[in-house]
Amino acid sequence: MSDAIVIGGGIAGLASAALLAADGHSVRVLERNARLGGRAGVLEEQGFRFDTGPSWYLMPRVFDHFFELLGTSTAEQLDLTVLDPGYRVFAEPAAGEAPRPPLDIPHGSASVREVFESREPGAGSRLGSYLDSAGEAAALAERFFLYNPFTRPSSLLDREVLRATPRLLTLLGTSLERFVARRFRDPVLRQILGYPAVFLGTRPSDAPAMYHLMSALDLDEGVQYPMGGFWALVERLEALAREAGAEIITEAEAVRISTAPGGSGRRRSRATGAIWRGRDGAERSESADIVVSAADLHHTETALLSEADQSYPERWWSRRVSGPGGVLLLLGVSGSLPSLPHHSLLFAADWKQNFDAIFGARPRVPDPASLYMCRPSATEPGVAPPDHENLFVLVPVPADPDLGGGGDPAVEAAADAAIDRIAEWAGIPDLRERIVFRRTIGPRDFAEDYRAWSGGMLGPAHVLSQSALFRAQNESKRVSGLFYAGGTTAPGVGVPMCLISAELVLKRVRGDRSAGPLPTPLRAGKL
Repeated sequence: MSDAIVIGGGIAGLASAALLAADGHSVRVLERNARLGGRAGVLEEQGFRFDTGPSWYLMPRVFDHFFELLGTSTAEQLDLTVLDPGYRVFAEPAAGEAPRPPLDIPHGSASVREVFESREPGAGSRLGSYLDSAGEAAALAERFFLYNPFTRPSSLLDREVLRATPRLLTLLGTSLERFVARRFRDPVLRQILGYPAVFLGTRPSDAPAMYHLMSALDLDEGVQYPMGGFWALVERLEALAREAGAEIITEAEAVRISTAPGGSGRRRSRATGAIWRGRDGAERSESADIVVSAADLHHTETALLSEADQSYPERWWSRRVSGPGGVLLLLGVSGSLPSLPHHSLLFAADWKQNFDAIFGARPRVPDPASLYMCRPSATEPGVAPPDHENLFVLVPVPADPDLGGGGDPAVEAAADAAIDRIAEWAGIPDLRERIVFRRTIGPRDFAEDYRAWSGGMLGPAHVLSQSALFRAQNESKRVSGLFYAGGTTAPGVGVPMCLISAELVLKRVRGDRSAGPLPTPLRAGKL
């Protein structure tokens, strides 16, 4: 089999290395940072352990399938805990009014329907129909779109897809915001069903209604938590890659993808390896038949390749839409925070103004901003010292490195505003005084640490023109043997999508044009 180099030791890079090594390839991973994980990082300090990236465990079937490919199971690799409530919603109080009682989203669709019914008569039954539709869309996406390399047009001519085409066209031609608004009146219920667009890197008014399938994941299937956080997933992916035979080198920064004339088909070049710089500053040349870049696609294309080898040059990116940037707060808090479950969402009342600030023509930090909070110490006490809490806060902001990084005035101002908002809306008036550890991360940190395009925390937004077959795919158009994995390429953002992208790379290496997941377990070198 071939020699393969994987650039980047994040979720997608480790998953790609594991699958390629299990398929018989000789694999070497090059990670520029001292630790693996990429955006799924970890920070341990003063007895606190923070996940610095993903924290929602959704789409369990994707994890199950990936582990089964490698001859193991989720149960063997991860210790999952079901969260109940899945999350809590705090709505912005009206001016001069006391904070409103929060709304818990319980585990189990029947219980969720009761909550919706309590907010709006008839909303419970309408939610049942909504979730049925979401489940059908999710199943269709999994069977025909998410795992599809889109190398064979006939893959979309299956009878099931053709029967669903009129409905799919409606879902693709309607915004998620409008789709929800036609079915629910209560503003908080609309926000609950529309907010998943943020995790897709866009706003509800720009996301196709097809993405209402996201509600089947948290409201129907429920939310889980891997004990040890997402860092536990990184550790297991590393172990599986090494067990399959992959070699992993940290502090090894790829500075150029090597190519030579003689590509196949329309490709004029072929990948021959990579030039990388070690911790001693010396550059080394590594030969390979296959190169998989799991680095940010913009960085791969515009910094690691010559202009002649670029499938997606700078002018292509000028026409793309970035997902949001993020200000992240890692807070260690003394005492307990009983008003906060594992996951919480704080929703600003003026939904349109909030999203216009992030995605509009005049980007700025929203005020007030909607927030996401994770308190893993509610489920796993070991992430904080005794009698302390661990709190991760995400403030979506414009993708703009000029906003700065941790310690810069604009980032710290956004962090201070978020702390005050949590204190008021969640009824924790002494929150600021109880903070014993604070670390902030801003868009410039994403740009510097992960070479993230525009300092975005997710990658290209999932608007229609950047979804499914319209998204940058997993193989270079100019260079034979060069493949792409990760949230900035197909099928999209999020940890499950990164695992699928690794499988799409394997499919392309094998020449497999099938639309659905590969058979399990993986049979080395077999189609």
